[in-house]
Amino acid sequence: MNITANGITKAFHRESIWRDVANAFQQYYPLDILLVKDGSRFYELHKRCPDQDMKVEFITAASRIGIMTYQRSAIFMMLRAFYNVCETVPGFEVIVDYTIGNGFYCFLKGSVEPTKELLQKVKDKMQEYQEQKIPILKRSVNTEDAIRFFGKVGMHSKEHLFRYRMTSRVNIYSMKNFSDYFYGYMTMDTGYIRWFDLIPYGEGFILLLPTEEHPDQLPEFKPSHKLYEVQQESSKWARTIGISNIGALNEMIVRGQTDNLILMQEAIFEKTVGNIATRIAHQKKRIVLIAGPSSSGKTTFSKRLSIQLQALGLHPHPITVDNYFKNRKDAPRDANGNYNFESIDCLDLKQFNDDMNALLKGERVPMPTYNFISGEREYNGKYMQLSDQDVLVIEGIHCLNDQMSYALPEESRFRIYISALTQINVDEHNRIPTTDGRLLRRMVRDNRTRGYSAQQTIAMWKNVRKGEDENIFPYQESADVMVNSSMIYELPVLKIYATPLLFQIPEDAPEYREAKRLLKFLDYVLPISPELIPSNSIVREFIGGSCLDVG
Repeated sequence: MNITANGITKAFHRESIWRDVANAFQQYYPLDILLVKDGSRFYELHKRCPDQDMKVEFITAASRIGIMTYQRSAIFMMLRAFYNVCETVPGFEVIVDYTIGNGFYCFLKGSVEPTKELLQKVKDKMQEYQEQKIPILKRSVNTEDAIRFFGKVGMHSKEHLFRYRMTSRVNIYSMKNFSDYFYGYMTMDTGYIRWFDLIPYGEGFILLLPTEEHPDQLPEFKPSHKLYEVQQESSKWARTIGISNIGALNEMIVRGQTDNLILMQEAIFEKTVGNIATRIAHQKKRIVLIAGPSSSGKTTFSKRLSIQLQALGLHPHPITVDNYFKNRKDAPRDANGNYNFESIDCLDLKQFNDDMNALLKGERVPMPTYNFISGEREYNGKYMQLSDQDVLVIEGIHCLNDQMSYALPEESRFRIYISALTQINVDEHNRIPTTDGRLLRRMVRDNRTRGYSAQQTIAMWKNVRKGEDENIFPYQESADVMVNSSMIYELPVLKIYATPLLFQIPEDAPEYREAKRLLKFLDYVLPISPELIPSNSIVREFIGGSCLDVG
């Protein structure tokens, strides 16, 4: 049979597996071939090739699905190494919790600490596995057998997860005598996992792996202490109430306890907002700067913060940074000649700082409105003047960048970073990326408010993420406070709205694979009716029904 890739055709025996094909084409690729793509279908390299001529695409770690395959396989290899080194430790577990500083934050359970010495032993064992090129085997088992197996080996979050799966079969991966479940593809063997490191951090450690942008080297680990603190607080609270994974959340849904869960989560968030307002009032801050990535709930948060400030006798005034856009003809362009509206150079920073300083001095200032149709800033007779009890609440993606407020008095500024940091995972080894939660939020909101399809939202998401990497994340540690806007109950609610949108994406669309991945992930989650969600909830900003005029 003939296999064609990148305009090159080679002949293979009809009983070949994809590893044989990948080896024959590897010379044309600078990075290891990890998977094979045929239309919308992906093949792991241990799979037998279909008995027909084909035109395929080879997947390396320089793509999203490729780097996720590498990372998943590296986590599997790390887990086997840990359970080998710590096999005599009573109650031992490794929890893969969340990402931070270009790495995966993990922690240990049992009477063992993640010391440098222990991590070095595990790293040495991982290196040994890599050199041995241990096959990563996949077998399909009956779901009931999978439940019994994971219960027997003590992986109870997986045991609970599969109790609510509608599918009759489960894929289990094995590395010699160690087995686990992962949702997603794996490399054919451990020889592909060449770059990794283990670094002590906080109460656990960081598994450092390559990125999609630099798949053949390790990035520098950049500690984010404030982000770590808010992630830890959220994760510990989830574990305290017994809902650190999807299986536990599903059990609470089945027991009919979702009403109480929603009320608990909303109470925690309201307390957080109230504490921030109290800090602002006690410190006599006049300028509140709010920034965060897409779909983090900035608008709802700023309105709820304003209400809390009013309750303390202050008078908040919202300022939309977008109204200080330069006229479109003066906006910068990117390398392709398109307007780069994500750039801070799109803003008239001098006018913004002049106006804000004038307001702080008590002057009466004409306020602009940006006309997105004409592409020009307009003045329509709207004025603002502040009294001593007035506070400016300013929201925008550049608000934590000092360039944005370069002329404003430092002692008057209070910076807030907000993001939806998912506090639960699929199970102890399969994390839910924070970006997935935000993507689902945006997908649901864009369809409701702008009529965008899920395909359109997914198509633009990479550029959205690129803008966040450039304009938001580098400044997050400068915040005076970080806020996690993720609601522990929101995935079962978003599922109701997102699932039909994802099913609309045709199989031949480039976005189909991402849609299928999200659908598989949502299939783990039982739905929750949105009826009992308060009208001022962050979640209402996305599903609709908010009382806060957030669109």
